Amino acid sequence: MNNIIVLPLIIPIVTAIFLVFLRHHIRLQRIVSLVTVVAISVIAFILLLEVQANGIMKIDFSGWLPPFGILFVADSFSIILVLTANIITAICLIYAFSTIGERHERMYFYPFVLFLIAGVNGSFLTGDIFNLFVCFEVMLLASYVLVALGGEKFQLRESLKYVLINVVASWMFLVALAYLYGTLKTLNMAHIAVRVAEVGQDPVLTTVAILFLIVFSLKAGLLLFFWLPGSYSAPPTVVQALFAALLTKVGIYALFRTFTLMFPLNTDVTHTLIGVMAGITIVLGCLGALSGHDVRTIAAYNVIIGVGFIMIGLAVGTEQAFAGAIYYLIHDMFAKALLFLIVGTMVYLTGEIIIKNMNGLIRNYPLFGWIYFIVMCALAGIPPLSGFIGKVLIGQQAVEGGFYVLLAIGFGSSVIVLYSLLRIFLAAFFGETSVSEEDKKPIPKAAMASFVMLALCIIALGLGAEGIAIYVEDAARTLANPAIYIEAILGAK
Repeated sequence: MNNIIVLPLIIPIVTAIFLVFLRHHIRLQRIVSLVTVVAISVIAFILLLEVQANGIMKIDFSGWLPPFGILFVADSFSIILVLTANIITAICLIYAFSTIGERHERMYFYPFVLFLIAGVNGSFLTGDIFNLFVCFEVMLLASYVLVALGGEKFQLRESLKYVLINVVASWMFLVALAYLYGTLKTLNMAHIAVRVAEVGQDPVLTTVAILFLIVFSLKAGLLLFFWLPGSYSAPPTVVQALFAALLTKVGIYALFRTFTLMFPLNTDVTHTLIGVMAGITIVLGCLGALSGHDVRTIAAYNVIIGVGFIMIGLAVGTEQAFAGAIYYLIHDMFAKALLFLIVGTMVYLTGEIIIKNMNGLIRNYPLFGWIYFIVMCALAGIPPLSGFIGKVLIGQQAVEGGFYVLLAIGFGSSVIVLYSLLRIFLAAFFGETSVSEEDKKPIPKAAMASFVMLALCIIALGLGAEGIAIYVEDAARTLANPAIYIEAILGAK
């Protein structure tokens, strides 16, 4: 059973290479890519059940036992994210079938989406921090192509900025790895945790930890997000949705894994810094969402607000705060994918990106309008939708831990999120429509199906929170008690 842990990385890579040779067979590319991602979702679900039944799973490549070999690790935290990422990718592919256009499909869209999800899956599953760098690069190389897909002037400008920022971040990642290996002589995450506990998190290791914090913050859009609004507005709509749902979340995952497992000791420095960065990120994200006049910019700044709120859970640092952060992370992945798909469709229907130039959409597209209303309420944390549970758990733990400023900023951001998205809802969906019945564009059935599926996921996550509680609580327990992870990896030596 442990051998299937590597399949979420291997299957999409092999399939992507196969699809490169099927450039002109668009229908076959669609079927194969969707079947691949659905199959990975099924594998992830099986792994989640197995981890819950028998504990953390691992695979040691070539029989080399940790810390000497390369390994993949499946615990509840990583597998929940793999499952969520692949479900979202499958739904986004359904949206792409009727919207991306054959021109983009012939430009290797499906192979690069599969390379992207392979990098995402590998980042979640690896137990070696150097392999985390490798999987990051697989993901980023695919994203470099997807962000420039189409070759428009605006895309090229934003893609150059996106590539430059990530190249700098990758260089810093390598520097941090070099210092880490030079100090501890290991890159296995569990073994790093043991070595840090043995020697203590001295100033050198704390400096290395802060360097990792900077690197992963660039990836996640935590404080260092100046590149994000433009880069997430440039590519085609489905790519925007995938970026918003997946890329920043890999950075968030890396931050949680780094500061709960490898560098959990000097919290007065690292976690305080994380809390300050989270608070500033939320404030700046709120200012950007309030000042934005086009729908894509407002959506992008809402991604930034979500990143900051999730990181409050890490700053608080308790098991229940971790559970709240995981709930909110899952919610945010689904909700941001849906938000970007809806926003992109609004631009397609109206030919406008400025809010005040849109109006009356709900008259022609009532179901579309009310699905937007659902995602707006979910992102604002209105019960019983998916955003509510995570916010309540993080808020409770912030109160108990005395993080009152972060609590005020976090819950204040809910009002700003609601206001910024309500501006779009009132301006773009209500009022007299400027689109005549003859000029009305139909929403493709596959696109509408993807909206409905994501909306149902958001509703199910809220109403069915108890159903996933056992997995979320197990993930939070592993984060709060790193000895569980360490024993699963190194205990058999």
